[in-house]
Amino acid sequence: MDTMRERFASVTSRLLEEDPRLAVVLADIGTAGFAEAAQRHPDRVVNVGIREQLLIGVGGGLALTGLRPILHTFASFLVERPFEQVKLDFGHQGVGGVLVSAGGSYDWPSGGFTHMAPGDIALLDTLDGWTVHVPGHPDEAETLLRHAASAGDDKVYVRLSAQANHAPRAVDGAGFRTLREGRGGVVVAVGPMLDHVLAATEGLDVTVLYATTVRPFDAAGLRAAAGAAGSADVVLVEPYLAGTSTRFANEALEDLPHRLLGLGVGRQELRRYGQLDEHLAAHGLDPHGLRERIAGFVAARP
Repeated sequence: MDTMRERFASVTSRLLEEDPRLAVVLADIGTAGFAEAAQRHPDRVVNVGIREQLLIGVGGGLALTGLRPILHTFASFLVERPFEQVKLDFGHQGVGGVLVSAGGSYDWPSGGFTHMAPGDIALLDTLDGWTVHVPGHPDEAETLLRHAASAGDDKVYVRLSAQANHAPRAVDGAGFRTLREGRGGVVVAVGPMLDHVLAATEGLDVTVLYATTVRPFDAAGLRAAAGAAGSADVVLVEPYLAGTSTRFANEALEDLPHRLLGLGVGRQELRRYGQLDEHLAAHGLDPHGLRERIAGFVAARP
């Protein structure tokens, strides 16, 4: 199976052939995957070098000319480092584009903390109007990338990951999908966390929702699942900063008595970088850690 990043390069190269409005902007990272596309479309595949602020500025400029820019690099260099440009060159200028990240929270541990961005979506949440997709499989990434590329002039963030679920699910760029139904609460699994959540909740009487589009947050879907479950006990399992979506879940359930647990990446920097699986375990996001915390939360209901 190819990776999400490999699928991104192949799909986007094909999209460049299909849609003359699309352009790709890179900052050295990922250029190999677009070598052939750059030869075919030198005016629409631009590498600005290791200049992440310029990456965003060029993308915003292309959008002002009527093109649909697709920008790619590691999440820490796409959202965190050039955040002022994201805020001004897209939001303030009122133009759209597609930001496609890699690296995520701990996908390349040996790269160190400079290449980790567990707070990327929390940071984007300070801005208005961004759609956020978090695919859990390369097939889902392709569907959501195509959706983002054709989304008019919307501002879209696609968060790719080295971690992937074993099988794709049908995604539509909209609400959450119900995979299991139970009466003891609702667990929302975001993107690549699904397999671990399914393993962790095996045998538990809980509803499992699968989320690959997290902004806009599917408030109606969460309310419906909580009502069907007969319990407004909700656990959010996100592959980025713990608690990132708790505000949205609280707003969705604001008129209902409810308990909420946000699981994800902790704020403490893990300086022994190790491997991806070790980071999952350290943050309690492996099946064992999730089982312990989800089961304990559900069992503690008053």
